[in-house]
Amino acid sequence: MNKAITDGIVFMPPAFANGLNVWSSGDGTPGSPTYEGSGTGAFVPADADFGGCLEILKVSATQKLRYMGQTPLQPGCYLQIKARVKAISGPLPEVRIAAWAGGAGETHLDGVIEQGPATQLSGYGAVHEITAIVGAGQRTGVDMPWGVTAIYGHFGLDLIGANGSIVRVDDIEITDVTGVFLRDMISLVDVRDFGAVGDGVADDTSAFVAADQAAGGRRVFVSEGTYLLTENTTIASEIEFEGTVTMPDDKMLLLTKNFDLPAYITAFGDEELAFKKAFQALLNNADHESLDMGGRKISVNGPIDMAAAVPNRQSGFSTRRVIRNGQFDVKDNAAWDTETFTSVATYNPSDPTRLTNVANVANIPVGSLVGGNGVGREIYVRSKNVGAGEITLNAPIYDAAGTQSFSFFSFKYLLDFMGFSTLRKFGMEEIEFQCNGRCSGIRLAPSGSTFAITNCFVSRPKDRGITSIGTGCQGMLIDNCQFLSAEESFNVSDRRSIALNATANDIKLRHNRAVRFLHFAVLGGTNNLVLGNHFFQGDSIAQGVRSAGLVMIGTYNSSTISENYVDNCFLQWTNERDANPAYTAGFSFSAMTITDNIFYCNEVAPWFSNIVIRPHGPGHFLNGVVVAGNKFRSINGAIDRAERVDTTFADFNHFAHLNVSFRDNTFHGISAKVENPLRLVHAQSSNSSVWSIGSQARLPFGGKARGCDAVTVLGPLKNAFGGTIHDTPYVELEQGSGKDVINLRWAQSLRGSVSTIIRMER
Repeated sequence: MNKAITDGIVFMPPAFANGLNVWSSGDGTPGSPTYEGSGTGAFVPADADFGGCLEILKVSATQKLRYMGQTPLQPGCYLQIKARVKAISGPLPEVRIAAWAGGAGETHLDGVIEQGPATQLSGYGAVHEITAIVGAGQRTGVDMPWGVTAIYGHFGLDLIGANGSIVRVDDIEITDVTGVFLRDMISLVDVRDFGAVGDGVADDTSAFVAADQAAGGRRVFVSEGTYLLTENTTIASEIEFEGTVTMPDDKMLLLTKNFDLPAYITAFGDEELAFKKAFQALLNNADHESLDMGGRKISVNGPIDMAAAVPNRQSGFSTRRVIRNGQFDVKDNAAWDTETFTSVATYNPSDPTRLTNVANVANIPVGSLVGGNGVGREIYVRSKNVGAGEITLNAPIYDAAGTQSFSFFSFKYLLDFMGFSTLRKFGMEEIEFQCNGRCSGIRLAPSGSTFAITNCFVSRPKDRGITSIGTGCQGMLIDNCQFLSAEESFNVSDRRSIALNATANDIKLRHNRAVRFLHFAVLGGTNNLVLGNHFFQGDSIAQGVRSAGLVMIGTYNSSTISENYVDNCFLQWTNERDANPAYTAGFSFSAMTITDNIFYCNEVAPWFSNIVIRPHGPGHFLNGVVVAGNKFRSINGAIDRAERVDTTFADFNHFAHLNVSFRDNTFHGISAKVENPLRLVHAQSSNSSVWSIGSQARLPFGGKARGCDAVTVLGPLKNAFGGTIHDTPYVELEQGSGKDVINLRWAQSLRGSVSTIIRMER
């Protein structure tokens, strides 16, 4: 870059031969004294070393020489002032380049350096070259950094020392030396050229903005140093960092041209801080819908409070944003330690999501897992009112009426979105959350919708992979993810970690894989789709216990569970979040569809079952439930049945079931091959007018023989004399002590065979 060439700017002052009336013995401003006819300066036309030159008699402590013309100084431009001088007689002075800095309105620019380094003349007749460089930036080699507010200067030199010396000065040269400071004279604009200091103390915000505005398609270059930006700063040009920046937590750096995490890491010099700043920009930058981590692995030393990183968005954010393509690696640090609190509180089932009279409520963190007698799984503190001594829960408690001691477990999360009041349409793609058994993975905002996690690995979370403490999981999408447990080597009975939970409705879990957690998923809402997942939870203990892989909570649960591989665990359906769990009205356990799954188990106890329903109160029944097309298989030991009712708290009202379809399933290694409707062939070998046909424990979930769709005679009916009889029986339902037998009553004693279709509902 050379402005004299590119822009035609004239920097060189006129030769002394053209007259001394433009050369001042003052500061060079209009009206200052000149050397023309001064008696202290004279033009010498034929010096042996210089040709034409100015001879000065030093009569002041600082004898000045200034060109009175306004030499322009533009941002990004650096000028070198050069003078060749020699002493003729008298005391030998020091000589330095000097200037007067001018700003807007021809005012003097105070507070800047206006002198270059001084050189002591060494002898008479010896020629010395005196130089100095002036420019906007505080750069190595720049003697007079003037910043971006300087517009022009009056340049020359000073003679310092004893008076009486005579010095001759060759014509002063001013040249553009900007190219010395630019690595690429075409493509780079250095922030130091626009007044950036880079000492970490001076505010360099305006210099960054000015450099960006001047770039005009070129790259902004941040040379070595630490640059303090005290205000929100947007860089619309491409930017390259050699130095780093520092900013207040609530101020944003918006890099709109090269918006990715590697750029922010280079800018801030710290991976964790860079991620927070990049996320801050993501939620405040309309030019980008996603943050590309660039495949970078970020070392994390403590929970990342995502809302604290974006304080201006904590009230909520609802525009689609995505973070993709990287890895978080958790390092050992006490900041990850789980905090445990104990407090006495009161629960009233009529106010099912509230604890009152909570002792030490101020100490209990929002987001804590709640434990206590009668408290179901994945109950969290959604909010608290310190003044009222109350805690709001994310869901009701099934059996904790009265006052008792509760425990509160505050897990620490790698990415914690809990500080947002609402977060919608946020996604994570192709990221590994490497928790290393030290922390949990992701905690969602208390409310929101369509949080999406796609093609991610949640590796070895200490307690939870993904946690919802409220309704921030509404419509959550989890697709093609791997959940790898930190408890893989533990026996099932020792595991405590859960891959994910949800409280709200419309969850989609599709094509995920989960390895040896206590539970894969605990879903507390309705209308869920659980499709094509593989979750396995066994251990090496023969006939050991198995835990639920998928826990579905809620009686009316219109969810579809299809094409999953349920491996050494079971599907559990429960109403443990009913504050009054006994059936009084409604649809009861209804509307669920379980189809085309692989249910597999190995070396389990005979009482293990693949599908378990656990009512928490009496009177419940099945209503509109479909279990079809599944493959049930047990190896290295048969199991009694694929389904059962867990009667720990209550049994079903088996005389109230409605519209239950349990059909077209296959059973291998399962003793009871259940169906509903159940087709049975009965052969009556002795003559009788009453044929008792038992369901052989093949009606699902301990169902009773409450209906008979058909009785078909197979072959001839014979009476006691061997005659063929044509007769039609009537059916008596709910016979036998277990009410699981039907009686066929004939008009006379007969023998033969029939095919019957028995139902567990009417």
